[in-house]
Amino acid sequence: MTTYYFDHAASAPRSEVVAAAMAPWLHGVVANPSGAHRAARAAQRALEDAREVVAAHLGARPGEVTFTAGGTESCQLAVAGRALWARRTRGRARLVVSAVEHHAVLDAADWAAHAVAGVSVDRAPVDGDGRVTPEGLAALLDEDVALVSVMTANNETGVLEPLGAVRDAAARVPGCATHTDAVAAAPWLDLARATAGFDLVSVCAHKIGGPVNAGALVARGGVGLDPLVPGGGQERGRRGGTVDVAAAVGLAAALEGVARERADAAGRVGGYRDRIGTALGALPGVRVTAAEAARLPGTVHLTVEGVASDELLFLLDRGGVCASAAASCSSGASGPSHVLAAMGLDGARARGSLRLSMGAETTSEEVDAVIALVAASIERLRAV
Repeated sequence: MTTYYFDHAASAPRSEVVAAAMAPWLHGVVANPSGAHRAARAAQRALEDAREVVAAHLGARPGEVTFTAGGTESCQLAVAGRALWARRTRGRARLVVSAVEHHAVLDAADWAAHAVAGVSVDRAPVDGDGRVTPEGLAALLDEDVALVSVMTANNETGVLEPLGAVRDAAARVPGCATHTDAVAAAPWLDLARATAGFDLVSVCAHKIGGPVNAGALVARGGVGLDPLVPGGGQERGRRGGTVDVAAAVGLAAALEGVARERADAAGRVGGYRDRIGTALGALPGVRVTAAEAARLPGTVHLTVEGVASDELLFLLDRGGVCASAAASCSSGASGPSHVLAAMGLDGARARGSLRLSMGAETTSEEVDAVIALVAASIERLRAV
């Protein structure tokens, strides 16, 4: 059976270029980069070369890049680490996060609020397209706010957030830092440009053809941040523990790979997104989520009236289609989406959500096949 992989937003296929770059650091002697002998120096050179590449693609200085074990840890370090620093230095900390953030951000903020006295969290409202509203954000900002976190693009719907307005609003609050989860946007946007002016930026590798458990946090301009994993002094004291050289090299190679492909892939895949939306959106009871909003080229999010996501995904899987219903971390699950709820979609319609996400290697023939398979699966479920 042919497999149609339309779940890139959950995890992209591993790039051959990335695998080749990582290969020397996956076997034999891979020394601790903190050591002093020649093997350790070789590992340190590879690590710092990777750091320079990551920094360049994120518009940062190498010393501002901290390697982490993925996007979730990067977001946790940014959000909870900022809360701990503000509580320690200022006695209190309010965190403002958008209502449609990935759970890596939402759960980190909630943990800090429950575990640390003097820390509180508010969720900034969004409009019907899932975009943070400037007036709703402004109403939450005061001198106690230590961090505003708004993602670059939504991992479920692909909708782009108004980062410029977020940055400008936060800049009017003394001592307020900004964080953006750029994980979903990394395959498609020039992050140096898209995240300019943000103090903290999170990325990971496996959404861009790199390894799992590889990520980074940019912390610009000496922004205050306490480590969540102290000990050892690695990563300039922001994260203790021996750094995984292969993971860092893989992240750097993945960022270089998507940068080379971005110009061609964004236009071509964006055309596929529109083709899927037009074809499936024409079916009775099928709506393209945030159809008029600016969205990532590779993501199409739909809701199907009268059909349950788990049933639809079951039929699609039998037809060879790999897709998902909600966030990457719950791919294949049919639980309610906090993103769709925040956008005001009623529960009955949200129950029939479907996300189709593509990458640079997606072909026109695959798109046509998936359109036909999704349409046939919806028809079959409605007939039953």
